[in-house]
Amino acid sequence: MLRRDFIASASLLAGGLVSAPLIGKSESLSSKSEMPKLKKGLGFGMIQEEIPLLDKLKLVKDLGFDGVEFNSPVDVDLKELVAAKEKTGLLFPSTVNKDHWAKPLSDPDPSVREFIINSITKSLEETKELGGDTVLVVPGVVNDKVSYETAYNTALESIRKLIPAVERTGVKIGLENVWNNFIISPLEAKQLVDTINHPLIGFYFDIGNILRYGWPEHWIETLNKRIVKLHIKEFSRKKMNDEGLWKGFEVELTEGDIDWKAVMDSLRKTDYQGEWMVAEVRGGDRKRLAQISEQMDRIIAM
Repeated sequence: MLRRDFIASASLLAGGLVSAPLIGKSESLSSKSEMPKLKKGLGFGMIQEEIPLLDKLKLVKDLGFDGVEFNSPVDVDLKELVAAKEKTGLLFPSTVNKDHWAKPLSDPDPSVREFIINSITKSLEETKELGGDTVLVVPGVVNDKVSYETAYNTALESIRKLIPAVERTGVKIGLENVWNNFIISPLEAKQLVDTINHPLIGFYFDIGNILRYGWPEHWIETLNKRIVKLHIKEFSRKKMNDEGLWKGFEVELTEGDIDWKAVMDSLRKTDYQGEWMVAEVRGGDRKRLAQISEQMDRIIAM
């Protein structure tokens, strides 16, 4: 559906929708309104205290986090989660579809694509029930069996098939940058979102994943209001080069190669409206989570 057609029929859609398209008429970096105060989130799997669900959520609330992100389809009863949310005051702003790696939207097999489309549809429905507004989705995977061009075209087709569920739920899809040999430049990421051309499909930007082949502030400048949520982690190019590719992530927030001041300046210039900065780092007990909360506070204050 074209953007103009969607806006014309927005009143017919279920759920709350954004009040304006993701991408405005102008993307000038000047004359921006003040960016909303960032909320801090973390992945549920990072909470590694052996305590009941409600106590886990109370813990992260007490440590200064505003919300928790779950993998979806969730393996916890949704009613229990909603009740815990109401008791703690935490928010569940987003979910991460947990099937998109093993069964990607770009898979050549139609039955695989049907499976993941159904899985993401369920994630959209669950996210709405949890009061969230975004589902993270990896758009596709390129490998020796799937060419880049094939992955791109197939992923586009699959994402478009999800638009009816997106419109029915009013929940956004955020396409994330990961090490999938696919969408590896900011201009290409921008092109993908603009080609889909739907106000509820944007980019879930992972700041740390970019350090392998770019600079996050450059991506933020280019993606602009297409960014619907932020994942954060740290990365060290030196550790990557000296110890191995994945070792680059084994560094504390603010102690790697990310220029967090440049990142925050870029977010302010582009008037980021997604509100959330969700940690995706090594979790642990309450002492470890308190450390992450403090690190995020320092980043947000830059």
